[in-house]
Amino acid sequence: MNGTGLHHPVLVLNASYEPVNVCAARRAIVLVLKGVAAPEEMSANKLRGARNEYSVPSVIRLLEYRRIPLQTRALSRKNILMRDRYTCQYCLRSGAGANLTLDHVVPRSRNGESTWENLVACCHECNNRKGNRTPEEAGMRLMRQPRPFSLHTSRHLMRLLARSEDQWRKYLFY
Repeated sequence: MNGTGLHHPVLVLNASYEPVNVCAARRAIVLVLKGVAAPEEMSANKLRGARNEYSVPSVIRLLEYRRIPLQTRALSRKNILMRDRYTCQYCLRSGAGANLTLDHVVPRSRNGESTWENLVACCHECNNRKGNRTPEEAGMRLMRQPRPFSLHTSRHLMRLLARSEDQWRKYLFY
């Protein structure tokens, strides 16, 4: 396995089989080797050492139940783009992160804060069109009201990742 395979996403389940996180394959292997987690599903990837070959898990389950505190995410460009699914919230154009900007719904010049509820993913064209105005003043409409990152958002992102990870689907309640 090359170094990039160690960054492959692995679904982490609590002892109760509740999905709690996604981690890199490297972290999953460490948790399994330490006896903290057990593999539930294996990927086709192999990790070769000097003497041994290890199968890389696709899904692991923690052996002891962990109470998961209310999860919060840092307010960042990456997290706003993930929350909005890399889609402009005005015209619904999808794009890579480089093709999108962040828009303050209430402009900063009007005391609009940098909060989950006031930042949205926006394409360059819509951001230029909106300018220093509110969406209503610019004759534009938000397709979805911005909300903070929540447990629901995290589970939705896990489901999106599962589109390419067939082994995850039975754990994510499709």
